[in-house]
Amino acid sequence: MLKLILGGLAALLLVASAVLWILRPGAQRLEGSAAPDFALPDQNGKTHRLSDYAGRWLVLYFYPRDDTPGCTQEACRFRDDIGVLGDLNAAVVGVSVDAPRSHVDFARKYQLPFPLLSDPDGKTAAAYDSLLNLGVIRLARRHTFIIAPDGRIAARFDKVDPASHAQQVAHTLKTLQQSGAAHAALPSSQ
Repeated sequence: MLKLILGGLAALLLVASAVLWILRPGAQRLEGSAAPDFALPDQNGKTHRLSDYAGRWLVLYFYPRDDTPGCTQEACRFRDDIGVLGDLNAAVVGVSVDAPRSHVDFARKYQLPFPLLSDPDGKTAAAYDSLLNLGVIRLARRHTFIIAPDGRIAARFDKVDPASHAQQVAHTLKTLQQSGAAHAALPSSQ
């Protein structure tokens, strides 16, 4: 009986260690570093690249799954604040590992006015240190990046509350622009 209990405890510790190893933070992309390039299709089949957003601010947010409670709340908050973010010269783009067809349904159901990019192999999420790889299951971690007009990461959010995140991003974007980060981040020709 003792051997059975010790064997079960050892197995539990092994599983817990594996889960903690999987969930450990990766080498994070630091603010000020160049944002990794990407070329991903949106819900309408159009390919988006980082260079498409050169000269303006980009809110690039990664989320785990379409049409789940937290992801829906986050997407709808960005939808509701799209005017505020647009006034700050910022585009919003969501990224998950879901297929474009899933994005079509999600965007239509919630009338999302911004592109949802499909990253089925998780390469872009991994490049942004935002991939949770559980072996057979891959998910994008709920992370957001504000990318400056020159293509550098101006802000990174690793702890995201879907209910208030869009407002937090708008506030950070205003602060960055008011602090002169906008001038420092703009190409020298502007």
